[in-house]
Amino acid sequence: MTIPFTRRRVLLGLTAGGLVGLLAACGGGGTTTGATTAPPPATSVSSSANQVTAVLTDFHIQLSPQTYHPGPYTFTAENKGHTEHALELDGPGGNNRTKTLQPGGSTTLTVNLKSGTYQVFCPVDGHKDLGMKTQITVGGAPAPTDRVNAPTPPPGNGY
Repeated sequence: MTIPFTRRRVLLGLTAGGLVGLLAACGGGGTTTGATTAPPPATSVSSSANQVTAVLTDFHIQLSPQTYHPGPYTFTAENKGHTEHALELDGPGGNNRTKTLQPGGSTTLTVNLKSGTYQVFCPVDGHKDLGMKTQITVGGAPAPTDRVNAPTPPPGNGY
């Protein structure tokens, strides 16, 4: 009598395991099947510009990692320092500057970058000389301006 009961339990366990496997395969779990989906819409100030974050501290500028191509960019300047700061870009596309930000403040600056080298710095009294400067190089093909038609990353979640 114990043998049929044991078989029934094993059969029930195998059936339950198979059902879990089938549901996992059919679900949207995180597996990649080669199909691509459109990225979610960008939540930004300007959907037609590429986004760059510029963190301004005492006395350093940190830009979000970016490869720059000619085209529109929106720089979000965030003052995380203890003194006033601003962000200025000088280069082939002209001179562009944000308003001066109080500590904790932020603002955006939309610029149309052209090929070449840009000096990025804080124009507030002497901050550039204290190390609040960096540069970016713009080159290559124009940056995509429409996120819907931007190149889709390969499947596999980077693995």
